[in-house]
Amino acid sequence: MDSPELIADYQCHNAEGPIWHPLKKHLYWTDIPTGRLFRYDPATSFHEQIYSGESVGGFTIQEDGSLLLFKARGAIERWSEGKITTLIPEIPEERDSRFNDVIADPAGRVFCGTMPTPDRLGRLYRLNLDGSLNLILESVGMPNGMGFTPDRKQFYLSDSPNRVIYEFDYDQESGTLSNQRVCVTTPEAEGVPDGMTVDAEGYIWSGRWDGGHLFRYTPDGTEVLRLPFPAKKVTSITFGGSDYTDMYVTTAGGDNRPTEGAGAGAIFRVNLGIQGVPEFLSRVAG
Repeated sequence: MDSPELIADYQCHNAEGPIWHPLKKHLYWTDIPTGRLFRYDPATSFHEQIYSGESVGGFTIQEDGSLLLFKARGAIERWSEGKITTLIPEIPEERDSRFNDVIADPAGRVFCGTMPTPDRLGRLYRLNLDGSLNLILESVGMPNGMGFTPDRKQFYLSDSPNRVIYEFDYDQESGTLSNQRVCVTTPEAEGVPDGMTVDAEGYIWSGRWDGGHLFRYTPDGTEVLRLPFPAKKVTSITFGGSDYTDMYVTTAGGDNRPTEGAGAGAIFRVNLGIQGVPEFLSRVAG
């Protein structure tokens, strides 16, 4: 299966944040503008909408199998089969914004980015195990896809408007980031980097908003592969399946297919025989 296979089509406006649930063996994703969450069971090919409400910018899988939802105004909630528990009702500084992409770190904390507003750029926070928040970075154009190197010593952060993927030194014990530098820069006419993940070899996989492709880069940022999709806005990727060689890819633009492509807003699976790794589980109390 070396070409994309459409597995679910809800004509999402902006399908994002795909993540493989290691306990349930399901794929989950969000459609941000329409406030919907979905899941897909590859064993039966059954998929369904599981949530409708306020927009979910990103989410993680908690250690107990529940979902940690990152929403508008900086709200953070836990979702467990329809039951919602509020951890943080809002972040006062984010009342005019919403969370975008998020990722659990090896210790179970969550790095979570917020969208820019007309008055300021985006921000990156760290949600700690005890539920407290730290502001890590300010003045990020738009925090987007994130990932960790296999040795857990480096952290990647995509900044879409600036067309770059940054690399940082990462300290697992403290959760601090340092030594920011550019790893990948995308050409001006080829879209911007969106969601991403890192495979078992340490290679970066990056969705390309308005670029129509999924890209693979070496750890030093050299492009080695671009995989076309029938959608201009390829938004994110995660690995899943029994051996983590199935790549699940989300796209946007399902509300405007004549312009965005025949597969815009659909979810795809592709298998190139390249192995990924499980995403880390969040372990946030509350």
